Amino acid sequence: MTDRPPEDLSHDPVALAQALIRCPSVTPEEGGALDFIEGALGGLGFTCRRMVFDDPGSAPVDNLYARLGATGPNFCFAGHSDVVPVGDHAAWSVDPFGAEIQGDRLIGRGAVDMKGAVAAFIAAVARVLAARDGSLPGSISLLITGDEEDVAINGTRKVLERLATEGESLDVCLVGEPTSDKRLGDVIKIGRRGSMNGRLLVRGIQGHTAYPQLADNPLHHLVRMLAPLVEEPLDAGNAHFPASSLQVTTIDVNNPVTNVIPAEGTAAFNIRFNNLHSSGDVEAWVRERLDRVGADYDLSFRVSGESFLTPPGPLSNLIAGCVETVTGQAPELSTSGGTSDARFIKDYCPVAELGLKNATAHKVDEAVDLADLHGLTEIYQAILKGYFAG
Repeated sequence: MTDRPPEDLSHDPVALAQALIRCPSVTPEEGGALDFIEGALGGLGFTCRRMVFDDPGSAPVDNLYARLGATGPNFCFAGHSDVVPVGDHAAWSVDPFGAEIQGDRLIGRGAVDMKGAVAAFIAAVARVLAARDGSLPGSISLLITGDEEDVAINGTRKVLERLATEGESLDVCLVGEPTSDKRLGDVIKIGRRGSMNGRLLVRGIQGHTAYPQLADNPLHHLVRMLAPLVEEPLDAGNAHFPASSLQVTTIDVNNPVTNVIPAEGTAAFNIRFNNLHSSGDVEAWVRERLDRVGADYDLSFRVSGESFLTPPGPLSNLIAGCVETVTGQAPELSTSGGTSDARFIKDYCPVAELGLKNATAHKVDEAVDLADLHGLTEIYQAILKGYFAG
C-alpha cells in the first residue's frame, strides 16, 4: 500500500487527481489507484475494506468500501477507479498516465472519467471534516469499484450485495460520472435508460441464385423481420425520458460469392428503453414482431441494465441548489446518456449523478479544466454541508 498522503494533499483535488491518473488502472487492473484512495481516506479517519470478487469466467476485480461514522444517515459517494485503455499511445500529446498539466488543463486517462470526481470528493470530505473538527451527525462512505468500464460483473453490484447481507445500508448516493455537458454542473442525471443487446439468427435453405424456388432465402426473411423493429416505435417518451430507441448495429452473412443463397444470416441490435418498459416487456415486443414473418429464427438477449428514475425530490433538489450556489446557474435534470453503476445502486437507495464535463471522456488527450476540478470540489463540499446541516 502507498504511504498516506499528507494533509495538504488530501485537500487539493488537482494533486489527488494527478496521483490517481498516474496509477495505470485499466480494467481489471487495480494499478495502485485503490491503494492510494485507501491511504487518503484512512488518513481522514475512514475505516476501509477491500473486497475482491472473482466470478468464474471473469477476471478478479478489487473494490473499496470506506466509511466514516457508525450512525445514520449514510451519505455515499460512488465511483470507479478503473479506466478504459489509452488506444493509440502515439496519438497522445503526453504520457496518458503522466498526469501532465498544460496551461489550465490536466491531461491523462481518467481525468474526467472519473478519477477527477473521486479526487474532488476526497478533497471535499477533507475540507468538511476540517471545518467540523471531524464530527458528523451521521456517516460518509465511498464505494469505489475497479469494474465499471468493462463487464461490471465483479464490481458495484457485488459490493452492494455483500453490504446488504451484513446489514450495511446507504441512505442516499451521489455517483461522480461525468454528467456535465457544456459547463460544469449543467446536467444532473436522475435516471438512466435501460440497455439490452439482441442477436437474431434466421435460418433458410441454401441454394443456387438461379433456382430460388429450390431454396429459402433467410436474408429476405431477415429484412422483413427487421423492418417493423425499426419502423414501429416502442413509445413516444415521457416527461423524464426520450422515446426508446432500437438501433441495428450489424448484419452478417459471411457469403463470399454471388451465386449462392446462404443458409442463414444474423443481425444484432441495441435497444435503449425508458421507464415505460422492463427488459422483459421489450423482449416480448420484439418477438411479437419477428413472429409475424413466420421464419425459422433464434433470438438471444443480454441486458446491461434496466431503466430507472429517481423522481425529483430532496436529493436532486439539494444537488441542484448547491450547483446553482457555486456556479450561478441552475442545472438540468436529465436521463440521457448510457448506463452507469447507478443502475445497481437504485435498488438500495435514492441515487443521482453529477460530475465533470464529458467532452473528452474515453478520447485521446482526455483532459479536465483545473477550474472545474476546484469547482466540483466546492459543489461536493456544499452538498455534504447541506446534507448534514441538521
